[in-house]
Amino acid sequence: MRTNGRGAPPTGPPVRLSPGPRARPAMRGRDPEERHRAATSLELLFDLCFVIAVAQASESLHGALMAGEYASGALRYALIFFTIWWAWMNFTWFGSAYDPGDVPYRLTVLVQITGSLVLAAGVSRAFDGGDLRVITLGYVVSRTALAALWLRAARSDPARRRTALRFAVGVTACQAGWIALLGAPDAVRVPGIVVLVVAELAVPVWAQSAGMTPWHPRHIAERYELFTLIVIGESVAAATVAVRGAFDRHHGIGPLYAVAAGGLVTAFAMWWLYFSRPAHTLLATTHRAHRRRFGWAYGHYLVFASAAAEGAGLAAYADHVTLGPAVPGAGAGAAVTVPAAVFLTAVWAVHLRPHQRTAAEWLPYPLTAAAILLGTWSPAPALATGALLAVLIAVDATARR
Repeated sequence: MRTNGRGAPPTGPPVRLSPGPRARPAMRGRDPEERHRAATSLELLFDLCFVIAVAQASESLHGALMAGEYASGALRYALIFFTIWWAWMNFTWFGSAYDPGDVPYRLTVLVQITGSLVLAAGVSRAFDGGDLRVITLGYVVSRTALAALWLRAARSDPARRRTALRFAVGVTACQAGWIALLGAPDAVRVPGIVVLVVAELAVPVWAQSAGMTPWHPRHIAERYELFTLIVIGESVAAATVAVRGAFDRHHGIGPLYAVAAGGLVTAFAMWWLYFSRPAHTLLATTHRAHRRRFGWAYGHYLVFASAAAEGAGLAAYADHVTLGPAVPGAGAGAAVTVPAAVFLTAVWAVHLRPHQRTAAEWLPYPLTAAAILLGTWSPAPALATGALLAVLIAVDATARR
């Protein structure tokens, strides 16, 4: 006999629990003013897997520099790094707007990570032999999974359905283009790549013209800051391995100590410059507008690509010091100075310049970039680059005071 918990029969009719409507996973836009929004462990895993592709691209650039293929190596590196950065950036902005954290979302993101690993496996083949099949496969897998997420967002978020559908259609069309390009004749491959890159860049602009997704300024700023740390760390790791190998081959060579010291100071200065101003203050105020927001987001391609290329350049210069005539001096010096100058210019233009109001604040940055390029012909370009960046930081701190 049923009781009411005190040994007596119940006084009312039994309560029946209705199963109610079946739960349906939703992907509503997140609150752009949400407090304490931070990167998730899944996003951190996403970044760590993408850094494998960054490392492969940096290593391939190092090999091209050692072979004297400066122009062609830089162009191949720029294209391959674009695929890495673009796949990373598109998921970053999507995750800031839509991140339910449920099982379907996690599984779809894991498919994107798998695509990034396939992409990383194809980097060397694309760089050395021009075989784009593996890297295209990884890119298409990652981007198609993102298109599926946009379709889910279109179903769950009626207010932004047009924007989400435009993203899904644009991403899918671009992936069909990359697949078709694999069978195209060599004569049309390079123009086809240019057209597809422009199309990829145009998709977010076209999609967001139908309505802005609810991205979170602090979350986006943190995601970009974390990836900046990753590429700077990869640069340090690549340079450290190369310098250590050079020391193993030749002990006690003075120029190697200059490379090691200059590379370390350069890495410290890159970190200092990027984190000298908070990014979220711009994103939450003046950069809400499409033009400035896209300029800031797209401009970081040069920030990330140059930071990763700096490690390859330092590695190539360390090899030049130990191998001598095998690597031309001016070319090896440019491998160090050009990425550093590009990094400084890009960080200044997209990240620091909006904060600066007087010529005393902004003028030292382009002047230092020009001086770094002139350091290509100095006896120790790595040390000169590090010293110039350190002086710039001191001048900037003085001007702000």
